[in-house]
Amino acid sequence: MNILNREECEAAMAEWSNCCSNYELIKGLIPTNYVFNFDSSEIAWMKGESGNSQFCTGIGVYQGALIAILYPMDADGQKIITAGYPYSILQELQQDLTLKEIAVYTIVKNAVLSKDLERVDDTSDMSFPVSGKPVLAQDRAVAAIELWRNEGMMWFYRECTEFGGDRIFRRFYVPAQDILHSEIKEEVSKEALTHIICSFGLKYSDIYGRVLPTLIFISFYENLEDNGSVKTISNTYDWSQACPPSCGII
Repeated sequence: MNILNREECEAAMAEWSNCCSNYELIKGLIPTNYVFNFDSSEIAWMKGESGNSQFCTGIGVYQGALIAILYPMDADGQKIITAGYPYSILQELQQDLTLKEIAVYTIVKNAVLSKDLERVDDTSDMSFPVSGKPVLAQDRAVAAIELWRNEGMMWFYRECTEFGGDRIFRRFYVPAQDILHSEIKEEVSKEALTHIICSFGLKYSDIYGRVLPTLIFISFYENLEDNGSVKTISNTYDWSQACPPSCGII
């Protein structure tokens, strides 16, 4: 587990703030196809320290690289003070990212018999929870990641040139129902959290009326057989709120 002490974390976040008005520095720090990777030990640490259903991810620059720092929050939404905090370096994926989401639909079959008990109609329809094909969490995540991959640098350029970097994120707040409470999931279905890939994304905010960045925490679970072998891999998705602009949500 990679750990920085409190002073190193504060210095790293201050360094990122200093970079936010300089597009050329940002371009060198953030390849838009890079991700953060947190292993199960770092998530286990977060569970043990957290007193809130949300946590904070601070963005910093450490030894010339962009990093994401995990900060647990107390019940009042304040950062819990500890000797050190886990972090991950923004890095290239080591292999293809395979995502899986299972959708369950209902097939409605209709059979109509006449008064003489003769078949007059026999149809079947796929029933969705809402009208039309539902948009899965996986589809939304992939769309946001692709938009970041293609237009992330354009977003930074506009923020730097038009707003002096003041609106660029310094941290993210993560509602971590899946991440922090995955022990419930494990007890019920024998699914074990193995790691989390954390990718930047871009999505439109109706509230702010503009495209905003997000960090998407993609959790990877192994579904274990009774003999301990891996049966399937599944994912959950936790979306974060960037600060700024959403700095007072906790």
